[in-house]
Amino acid sequence: MTYFHPDSMRGHVAIVTGAAQGVGKGVAAALLERGASVLLADIQDEALAATTAELKALGPAEMVVADLRDPDSAQRIVAAAVEAFGAVHGLVNNAIATNEPKKFVDITLEDFALGHDVGPRASFLLMQAVYPLMVEAGGGSIVNLGSGTGTGGEPKWGGYATAKEGIRGLSKVAALEWGRDNIRVNVICPFAESDGVKFWKSFAPKEYDKAVGRVPMKRIGDVRTDVGALVAFLLSTDATFITGQTIHVDGGIGCFR
Repeated sequence: MTYFHPDSMRGHVAIVTGAAQGVGKGVAAALLERGASVLLADIQDEALAATTAELKALGPAEMVVADLRDPDSAQRIVAAAVEAFGAVHGLVNNAIATNEPKKFVDITLEDFALGHDVGPRASFLLMQAVYPLMVEAGGGSIVNLGSGTGTGGEPKWGGYATAKEGIRGLSKVAALEWGRDNIRVNVICPFAESDGVKFWKSFAPKEYDKAVGRVPMKRIGDVRTDVGALVAFLLSTDATFITGQTIHVDGGIGCFR
């Protein structure tokens, strides 16, 4: 059973980064099936085009190819959303990049910069870019992607964990400052069958199995029905008094964080 219906987010316009695959694709699908209009952003042009074409069957979906390492990409992404749909009510900062796993002492400045530039810096710039539009619209909602790798720590993921915790820090500050503008900012930390998790499973199957075994619900999350559904709730008018929170959507593995 489900509580949502195809019009539960009708009239909402959202931007989802890293939307060509994995969690981003699942989130975009969940928003579209609830009636939202969605701009999908990603650096992978062919994969993004294929995903956008697929998701158009669910609702109004458009795409923009962007490299979040470019500081100018934030304004271009937001402008594309306005051109396509006329407004922005929701932002999902999902994109991240990493060269890990690596031992802590082997992480280079280039590795560190990659995670920072695509993660917290891009999230920061996109949040600044959508702020005036959300104020003009009378409010909005931002969901940023953190990670249990940051909240709990994980060997060989030092740069990635740092980037994810940086996203949590800027999210808290924005939530405190922008509450008066009716703009909500929350963080989710998923454990779901993303492409990153699939990659982890391929090179470290024993560690993956151990992690799944520690999940109280004994399964891994679905990017659309578990993660996407939570993001849709947080972006919707059903969550108008929820801001500044970190929510672990992970079957209970992060319940003590």
